[in-house]
Amino acid sequence: MSEQSLCIDCEEEEDEYGCYLSDENGEKESKMQPNSTSNAWPQTYRECIDVYSSLHSPSVDFVQKPSLGSFLPPQDDEEKQILPALHKPLLPPQEDEEKQRQSSFAQTVLNGINVLCGVGILSTPYAVRQGGWVGLSVLFFYAVLSFYTGILLRRCLDSQPGLQTYPDIGHAAFGSVGRAVISVTLCVELYVSCIEYIILEADNLSSLFPNAHLSLGGLHLDAHHLFALIATLAVLPTTWLRDLSVLSYLSAGGVIASLTVVASLYWVGLVNHVGFESKETTLNLSTLPVAVGLYGYCYSGHAVFPSIYTSMQKRNQFPAVLLTSFGIVTLMYGGVAVMGYKMFGDCAESQFTLNMPKELVASKIAVWTTVVNPLTKYALVMAPVALSLEEMLPSSGKVKSRVYSILIRTALVISSLVFGLLIPFFGLVMAFIGSFLTMLVMLIFPCACYLSILRGKLSYIQGGACVLVMVAGVVSSAFGTYSAISQIAQNLSGKRVLLLLVPGETLLS
Repeated sequence: MSEQSLCIDCEEEEDEYGCYLSDENGEKESKMQPNSTSNAWPQTYRECIDVYSSLHSPSVDFVQKPSLGSFLPPQDDEEKQILPALHKPLLPPQEDEEKQRQSSFAQTVLNGINVLCGVGILSTPYAVRQGGWVGLSVLFFYAVLSFYTGILLRRCLDSQPGLQTYPDIGHAAFGSVGRAVISVTLCVELYVSCIEYIILEADNLSSLFPNAHLSLGGLHLDAHHLFALIATLAVLPTTWLRDLSVLSYLSAGGVIASLTVVASLYWVGLVNHVGFESKETTLNLSTLPVAVGLYGYCYSGHAVFPSIYTSMQKRNQFPAVLLTSFGIVTLMYGGVAVMGYKMFGDCAESQFTLNMPKELVASKIAVWTTVVNPLTKYALVMAPVALSLEEMLPSSGKVKSRVYSILIRTALVISSLVFGLLIPFFGLVMAFIGSFLTMLVMLIFPCACYLSILRGKLSYIQGGACVLVMVAGVVSSAFGTYSAISQIAQNLSGKRVLLLLVPGETLLS
């Protein structure tokens, strides 16, 4: 990829890409550009992502107050439907848009780190175990590619006025079909991430209290199933909240939580001298595709990049923001991967917190931090999924709208519990998300949209670079998804055999 294809001279680039499609493609622009008054699904995506991605109270004027506003219809207006956003412009007036551009460089970098550095950091030592030391190079390879596709998303946003979200980009590139495909993919990725949170809670709490159990009649719940149920009951009321601004403040502590967990790992290794005598692997080709999915998951932040970009005071600093965020996050991921694998070797669990000695104070801090943080993020991650489903409901009165909203959220939460219990394999589920969904969002969709929106305006080098990135994404997705699904099926088969061999055991024991 040449300097031209990776150009980050932002002010010139903004002028160049901002005016594409305004001349001979004017007819296409009017056809493909999302209409601010249209009801293209989903209308609520921007509001949800703004709350999820902000480290400060969001200021989205077309949503009631500085937050998601109301999940449920306001009580003072009989005419309003289940989603007030459907009766308001999807895109704010230009003067309101200027007010939204309030994030400084430092603030935006923190937003980027908060989005990128999630629970994936817990599995990086496990990823090295799956792929070996040589496989760690995949992490840095994806860092470069995802940075490049982040720049492509920015260029897509600048190509037409009014584009503000990832679904908007899909609409501009491929019409309503593109918008729907990207929206569904993003919602599925968010939903499966919520399943991961349930598995994460159950794994870590059951490691703290392995003897916990509950017997109700003939039903016996062991520690893992019991804590999965408790975690679900804990997050369920948060999904009913009308205003998630409080949770947005708490979830902003994700940066602090990640730093705390990383510091705890280093403390246990360097101060308490745990590990460093385990067997290690240089390269493991048989399970390398699983590592590919795990490393891919580490950079699953592209859904939020458009919101971060449009909230900046100085948008020409976006490439520098991406470079800084990716640099810091990659150092954190790489540092944890090296330290965790040196400590635990081929015994590394899917979450390194499960390997840390439970009697140590640093271990307790790491585990409890890991437990608390997802509880604050669950509702924020599930919100776009719930609101997108609610948009599909027919118009109804305010009472019915509230009931439907609560029922949808409750059904989503319960279903995430069911899937979490049926497929309780944190690392493999993460590998599936990273291989199948993240590769689409991170590598394939940005390049496809970029080529479509700016076709005829790109050099051969730029077009070729996009094609190569897409090929890398397709190959990674194919091998990683197949490997993850195969291992999940194998583990489920082994679990059924174990149930048959142990008398008196049930699926919930």
